[in-house]
Amino acid sequence: MKYIVFYDGECPLCSSVKIAVEKLDWFQRIQWVPVQVVERSDKFSFLKNRNIYDKIQMLSSNGRLYEGFYTVRKLLTVLPLSFPFSWLFYLPYIDRILTPLYMWISKNRYDWFGRKPLETKS
Repeated sequence: MKYIVFYDGECPLCSSVKIAVEKLDWFQRIQWVPVQVVERSDKFSFLKNRNIYDKIQMLSSNGRLYEGFYTVRKLLTVLPLSFPFSWLFYLPYIDRILTPLYMWISKNRYDWFGRKPLETKS
C-alpha cells in the first residue's frame, strides 16, 4: 500500500522528520508532497478546506485521509523499525494526550526552528 504525506516544506522540523522517515521507509511506501505545492495544484482539491499547515495530512491508497497525530501514529505502523512499538500509540486515551502535544509543537515550530525556503528539485 502506498501513502502520500502532505507536509510543510518550509518548516525545518517537518523537513527533518521527512528526511528521517525516508531513511526508515525501506520499501518506498511513502511519497512526500509539500503543502506549498498542494496549494498551487488542483490535483489535491480534497485538501482545500483542511488545516494543511498546522496538521500533517496523509492519504492512503484506499482513500482514507489521516490528519495530525493520527498521521504520525499511522506512519509508525508503516515503517519496519517503528512497527513493533507503534501499538503504544493505539492505547486507550493516548490520543487525548498526544493530540494536544502534537498541536502545541505544531503551533510553536516556527518560533523554535524558524522557516526555510521551499526546496525544489531541479
